[in-house]
Amino acid sequence: MTAEGDKDIAGLKAIGRIVDEILSLLCAEVRAGVTTAELDAKAGLWLAERGALPTPKQVYDFPGNLCISINDEVVHGIPSEREIRSGDLVKLDLTADKDSYVADATRMASVGPMDKHVLKLARCAEAALGKGLEQARAGKRLRDIGRAVEAEVRRQGFAIIPPLQGHGVGRTVHELPNVPNYDDPAATQELHEGLIITLEPIISMGKPDIRQLSDGWTLKTRDGSYSAHYEQTIMVTKGAPLVLTAQ
Repeated sequence: MTAEGDKDIAGLKAIGRIVDEILSLLCAEVRAGVTTAELDAKAGLWLAERGALPTPKQVYDFPGNLCISINDEVVHGIPSEREIRSGDLVKLDLTADKDSYVADATRMASVGPMDKHVLKLARCAEAALGKGLEQARAGKRLRDIGRAVEAEVRRQGFAIIPPLQGHGVGRTVHELPNVPNYDDPAATQELHEGLIITLEPIISMGKPDIRQLSDGWTLKTRDGSYSAHYEQTIMVTKGAPLVLTAQ
């Protein structure tokens, strides 16, 4: 999607605020003994109160209001009766729509004492997104974002998971273009003003190989290593991008 005027920008800002607000509320609810199903139910309630809907449930029939992935679960974790435990790294990925506008973001929450290497992993994902944002401006290319993200992740000693990338958003959950988290020579598309995309470094403490569980949704690292995921929806401008999910 490309925002074409004040109406589009206002609509995108509105759903961006809703996604950001609900993720902040959910992070505050993450603690030992809480089930991911309980978090999912609260997300559904808070979305309904704000007149918004969970987009993946509508588009893909995803069995939840948001994806909740823990530790070695990389993305697309299904909410369940699983209890969160001390030491867990919890990734909350919420995509929602209101008035035909869509925003997508992921936050991480930890429970109790966190292993210092896992904490470094989570902070690396956030730092890598920041490096990507520096390149996300009109006239740059998608490859510039990926190069910056990859350089930061490698500098800190972690691995990019190449198949999992950012993407266009704004009208539905996944749109073109894909936004790689690595220096992809094929990612030559030039960024233009008003383009709505997500930046989302998805990284691993170990090897980058992943596998899908029998539930048809959840992706995990093959070697059981922890993964981290941080995501924002942005609008490209001539200068610093407008981060719609962190206003």
